[in-house]
Amino acid sequence: MLSLGLLKILIIEMNKSTPILLNRQRTRGLLLIFCLGIFLCVYQLGDTGLVDETPPLFAAASRAMSETGDWLTPRVNGLPRYDKPPLIYWLMGLGYSLPGQNEWDQLGTWAARLPSALATVLIMLVIGQTLMICPQKGDCYPRRTAVVTSLAFVLSPLVTIWSRIAVSDALLCSTLGLSFLYQWRRYANPINQSWWIAWLLLGLAVLTKGPVALVLMAITLCLFGMYQKDFVRLWARIRPLYGLIVTLFICLPWYLAELLVEGKPFWNSFFGYHNFQRLTSVVNSHSQPFWFFAMMFLVASLPFTSFLILGIINICKSYFKGLSSASKDPDQSLDGFAFCWLFAVFLLFTFAATKLPSYWLPATPAASILIGLTSSRLKKNSFQFNFAWIGTVVIVLILSLILCFAHLWIPSINDPEMPSLADDLLGTNLALRAAFYLSLNVLVGCLILFRARPWSLLPMQIPLIFIHSFVLLPIWNLADNLRQLPLRQAADLMVESQNKFEPLVMVGAAKPSLHFYTKQVVVYEGRSAGALVNVSQRLLLEERRGWMGRPIYGTEGSPSALILIDKNTIKRPHWKHLKYSILGRFGVYIVLRIDRLELEVRANKLLKNGVTPDWRMPRSERF
Repeated sequence: MLSLGLLKILIIEMNKSTPILLNRQRTRGLLLIFCLGIFLCVYQLGDTGLVDETPPLFAAASRAMSETGDWLTPRVNGLPRYDKPPLIYWLMGLGYSLPGQNEWDQLGTWAARLPSALATVLIMLVIGQTLMICPQKGDCYPRRTAVVTSLAFVLSPLVTIWSRIAVSDALLCSTLGLSFLYQWRRYANPINQSWWIAWLLLGLAVLTKGPVALVLMAITLCLFGMYQKDFVRLWARIRPLYGLIVTLFICLPWYLAELLVEGKPFWNSFFGYHNFQRLTSVVNSHSQPFWFFAMMFLVASLPFTSFLILGIINICKSYFKGLSSASKDPDQSLDGFAFCWLFAVFLLFTFAATKLPSYWLPATPAASILIGLTSSRLKKNSFQFNFAWIGTVVIVLILSLILCFAHLWIPSINDPEMPSLADDLLGTNLALRAAFYLSLNVLVGCLILFRARPWSLLPMQIPLIFIHSFVLLPIWNLADNLRQLPLRQAADLMVESQNKFEPLVMVGAAKPSLHFYTKQVVVYEGRSAGALVNVSQRLLLEERRGWMGRPIYGTEGSPSALILIDKNTIKRPHWKHLKYSILGRFGVYIVLRIDRLELEVRANKLLKNGVTPDWRMPRSERF
């Protein structure tokens, strides 16, 4: 009896430090996270059209896979698209293959965006599950911490945007993030976690965006091994040699098949340009200062950046204090692993020549874990508590004041494709609505500061959910009406007005959504005089898969072409005084039918004046 009593006391004391949740408690927590994720990521997902310029390329390639049955090589506008591996295209293509897709997904956005949205919800669930099944020391409420951490992830400004966009970044964030989490779970508890799951997920990450996933995993595991001073146990538990075999088994067949079928163009484009060259040189003018990802580190976690900074400071202090001691308990090392994960992303992309905001996305799950764990461990009235909470309140107050005075800076917004955007934004009062919700956040933060017992971050996250639903989504709809609706209307008119064999052309801004919505090959050219010559020659001579140049006369020829041109380009000297008829105007775009003979005469005149066509020259990125 005495031994049973001592055992009971011991269990109670253990539960005080690291509470153990019942299965039904974890299930309720996961159900709440799932509902929040679906609401934030899936609600109104298909109400707007695809956003130029990149999403329509992914969507068009995926739809082409579904329609042609060629699931090996992504193709857009009659050309192969080598920039990304196929997993995102396969998932989107499955959506386009569903029965009645044209009826329930008239804009084509549900099928294209759903993989990104569901991938984000999935990693939210695994973040929450990890924190509930492996409570960290000092966290008395692991279920609450799980919800807070999942929300800190999905409410990140980067995740909010990219989880609703039809590109591969959110899928990479999810597959790679899941692989990281399962690697740590294997290290923390090898009995209850299979070693191969993390490596299988890593293979999916490599199928999503290429070898960068392998590089990030290698850097993270090396950093974590040094942080833990436990390379031997880490190596033994995660089994990297066997794991790489699993990873290569998942991803290598497609790469080998693509290389066999497409050969050197695939090798040069995918590995040479889209991977090696992006790391070593600036691609597509995406040049940013060396400190760019330090800024992304601060912005991507708003408004809880002070919690992230505090979490990193504590990790560094813990590491330097424990240099002479043994490694941390594996099951209590999640914060250290998250820091190594975040630092690996920062390190790799800071030294990469090409820099984009989306490159920081794989670090956002790690940042949310540090935010959630830091908030769960703060003691009332301590210096750290005041630093984190006062810092958050000040950030929210500044954002609120900026939005309160939106009428002073919104008129300076000048987007040539949406000339009325500033006036329309001011007319909706959406900025003032956002300022109101942020003001509520300030009040909640002040109440938490002056309460006798600290609260979690959850009360400050609730107003952010309202901002997402009642501010960000309406702004998204407004931008779609101003920027994308004119393109959809122009595409509809071009299809309705098109004569037999009449080619479609877009001059000026190259918007791949025109190809997506017309479901035809579109000849894209720029604004220069050389672009006019390119159009004339390409309509006669160019060949693409499923399309070839048309003669002006003959049974399969067309004496005219339909051109979508913007208002600024049509005013240029080389486009003046050509014989054309205007079919419609939509926003800044004009749909016109042009006499191809007139176009050829003008092109020959420009050639005599020294204008040189360049459409035959190879381009790394074209469509």
